[in-house]
Amino acid sequence: MGPHFKKTVTLDHGGRRLELRVAQELFSSHEVDVGTRLLLRTLAGPEHAWRRLVLDLGCGYGPLGLGLAAAVADRVVHLVDRDALAVEYSRENAAANRLDGVQVYPSLGYADVRASGFDLVVSNIPAKAGPPVIRELLLGAAGLLAPGGLVAVVVIAPLREPVTAILEGSPQVEVVFRRATAGYAVFHYRFRGPPAAPPAPAGPGDGLAVYERQQVSIGHGGVAVRLRTAWGLPEFDSLGFATRLVADAVLRPGGRPPETVLVLHPGQGWLPCLLWAAGPPGRLRLVDRDLLALRVSRANLLANGCPPERAQVGHRVEPDRAWLQEAELVVAMLRPKEPPEATAATVRRLVAEVPGGARVVLGAGSTAITRSLAALDAAKLPFRVVDRRRAKGSSAVVLQRR
Repeated sequence: MGPHFKKTVTLDHGGRRLELRVAQELFSSHEVDVGTRLLLRTLAGPEHAWRRLVLDLGCGYGPLGLGLAAAVADRVVHLVDRDALAVEYSRENAAANRLDGVQVYPSLGYADVRASGFDLVVSNIPAKAGPPVIRELLLGAAGLLAPGGLVAVVVIAPLREPVTAILEGSPQVEVVFRRATAGYAVFHYRFRGPPAAPPAPAGPGDGLAVYERQQVSIGHGGVAVRLRTAWGLPEFDSLGFATRLVADAVLRPGGRPPETVLVLHPGQGWLPCLLWAAGPPGRLRLVDRDLLALRVSRANLLANGCPPERAQVGHRVEPDRAWLQEAELVVAMLRPKEPPEATAATVRRLVAEVPGGARVVLGAGSTAITRSLAALDAAKLPFRVVDRRRAKGSSAVVLQRR
């Protein structure tokens, strides 16, 4: 079991009991949520059994898509999510439950979906996605549906009225089924008129326009950058305390810029852009579970003058070992909601796998930094603390591999 694993939950659907491994940070890690179960029940009738090609958008650890795969033997279900951890868990759960015909891969919304002509598109719409993103999730399936294809979504009760307004305000949408409970609302709908053209194959920056929130300029340490920030990512209008501390630690005038910098969890791209503007490294490598963070950060790097060939991205839960072994500087913003054991495992890997003399800069809450240092000491890894900064409950620490 990996450090992200929390427990195994069960889902009874389609005459089968599925056992699903869950990570603590994925949605509904205590049990399969009531909204997902409600949506599955509304699709369990024989009138939906013919729907063979299915897309689960934002699959999490897979209960919705895998439940639909279990219900009809010859269904082909695509499960997609922007979170690499969700993709890993859905793939593992499909294999563990011996569900054939399941494809699991990353996608930012609909931008990277690898097929079209779906008979059914399903989603448990995330409440915190932001208004323009929710609208796109509801309406963006039009070009991916087969004739007669259906979209079926579930939302929490506070979203019922906004979603109703979006669907009823779209002339091409016909809502064919609704069900509401105290906590959730389900909508089934289809699109009128001739089928929309399927989207073009995705490129590295595709799918970002709908996420754009605002343009922000920030100067820090004598360096100024301008970013287009996105819905669904933190620090959309200013730098947090931990980011400021890390920037103070790495933006030092003079000296040779490092050849290779790896930034773990770049968020909106503030730190990569500041590093580039301060003294361009030979290459910047960005690693994150979140496909949105990677694409937004890379787009912002390019907009601030970084050549495309010098900005590389890795959509992974953990950095690639080869990338760590080539890094002179690693800048890691630790995820605040990650289990402590997962954070400790990440920090141990960073320090253990970078070359001698490389620096690792960590930013997080002060408690997380203290725990990380204790984990490194316990592992008896060869490093020294070069610098530590604190402010408002946040910390940054600079480590050097011996």
